Amino acid sequence: MNIAASLLSLAEDTLGLHLPIRLRAWDGSAAGVPGAPVVVIRDKRALRHILWKPGELGVARAYVQGDLDVEGDLGEGLRAMWDAVREARASDELAGRPRIGPRQVARAVGLAVRVGAIGPRPAAPAAESALTGELHSRERDQAAISHHYDLSNDFYELILDPTMAYSSGFHAAPDMTLEEAQTAKLHLVCRKLGLQPGMKMVDIGSGWGSLTLFAAEHYGVHVTGVTLSVEQRDHVLARAAERGLSDRVDVSLRHFRDLAASGVRDGGIDAIASIEMGEHVGDAEYIVFVDSIHRYLKPGGRALIQQMSRSNGSPADHPGGGPFIETYIAPDMHMVPLATTIGRIAASGLEIRDVQAMREHYPQTVAGWAARLEAGWDTAVKLIGEEQARVWRLYLAGGSLAFEENRMGVDQILAVKPSPRGVSGMPASPLDWLT
Repeated sequence: MNIAASLLSLAEDTLGLHLPIRLRAWDGSAAGVPGAPVVVIRDKRALRHILWKPGELGVARAYVQGDLDVEGDLGEGLRAMWDAVREARASDELAGRPRIGPRQVARAVGLAVRVGAIGPRPAAPAAESALTGELHSRERDQAAISHHYDLSNDFYELILDPTMAYSSGFHAAPDMTLEEAQTAKLHLVCRKLGLQPGMKMVDIGSGWGSLTLFAAEHYGVHVTGVTLSVEQRDHVLARAAERGLSDRVDVSLRHFRDLAASGVRDGGIDAIASIEMGEHVGDAEYIVFVDSIHRYLKPGGRALIQQMSRSNGSPADHPGGGPFIETYIAPDMHMVPLATTIGRIAASGLEIRDVQAMREHYPQTVAGWAARLEAGWDTAVKLIGEEQARVWRLYLAGGSLAFEENRMGVDQILAVKPSPRGVSGMPASPLDWLT
């Protein structure tokens, strides 16, 4: 029996499309399109993962544990798969959608028996999140952030640029390096906020302090950052001390709902930024989030929210981006279409003044992170283990493709809190911050 041919036939029957791949099984058998991306099933355990958890998560588990792999460029392999799905759905609305009925189940079990792949449910990779407690409670939010961001500061220093910006850069000119694009993004955010020396600014979800430190150092503002990650807080405070910025930078380990405990007073803040943190707030809590921003800002104060979104056609049952992202990367993340976010910000009393789409910038940014990961692969494995390193390789390849194909987006939304008489203090033209 050609095991590879049997597996490929079953997969195509289940998915309802022709797969543009070459499949190679653990016994050396091969089938599929010559010259296409090669999917390698290295161990029978991969089949058990998929049998026990059909769909994206089962495949991801097999990949993360090294039982399934892709030879060559992983991103190109994923792109070929998505192209095939789109083409199939264009000709048949049911094609490209998993059909796991009695016939497919019986066929899969029968094949598994014949190749000796039947067995108990394999253990899930240790890299999976396992959150408990009430959704978006302070404790669960901290656990969700810790799962991803407390991985290792040394690892993030390996893949990020020297500013430690973990968000989309602004590739304002062709051939910008990762560091140049991130620096351009930081300047853009600060100019949009109209920062001037002596102003008070809050950075909600301050991460490793790329914006917090940059605004304090280059624009002379006093910045209060908040994060739920111990590793991030300690990193920022250490960098602030090294650069002589401790008198202008304060970072607290707090939830955004507890800003008052950091000395932030109602109506006392000139500018608030939240860079790719709003999508972690949660659907029900987002109103509290934007109402808090409105409350803390002075009249004429500005808010800049850079936030990821999902397209209107994305599955509503996976607002975090899909089973893999929601299980391994960002548990409890909740993305909504851009229009929904704008409506919620406006409903708080903030006035929307500018929206800048940056979707095409994200794949360029991710390409820089992926290149650094591959160049430092052996170091990454030593720092976080091979399973986590493989999680990141899959995450960067799949995430980049989601932005490239408009399944996900990212935007900078600039808003202002007008005075009671409607005075905004905003410049007449966006050229004020673009030049």
